[in-house]
Amino acid sequence: MKKVITYGTFDLLHKGHVRLLKRAKELGDDLTVCVSTDEFNAEKGKKAYTSYEDRKYVLEAIRYVDHVIPEKSWDQKIKDVKDNDIDIFVMGDDWKGKFDFLKDYCQVIYLPRTEGISTTKIKKDLGLSEEKDWKQ
Repeated sequence: MKKVITYGTFDLLHKGHVRLLKRAKELGDDLTVCVSTDEFNAEKGKKAYTSYEDRKYVLEAIRYVDHVIPEKSWDQKIKDVKDNDIDIFVMGDDWKGKFDFLKDYCQVIYLPRTEGISTTKIKKDLGLSEEKDWKQ
């Protein structure tokens, strides 16, 4: 069985997210999605519109996703790969090169992003580009 893992916040779920998950799942038999917790997002200076629990709930309902686990820190990736016997680590190509250190543990693949859609774009289009403009 080939195991795949990916990471993200997955806020305001959209077509680009689903395409990434679908393509990640096509690379193997089992897909684990590691979702940034609200606390970890705060450390990164980000705030998701949707709570971690709600984002996890939605991801668990997507047919391509087999497991959802919390991302609590930048440093957990090597441990996650080892603990879950991961064969392939997948991220969007906007992160190209940033996770090459994982090549010692598994294959690393950067997938092209879906053109014309992103959570940042959705927030901007809705006039929510500033976190102070919306409340959770």
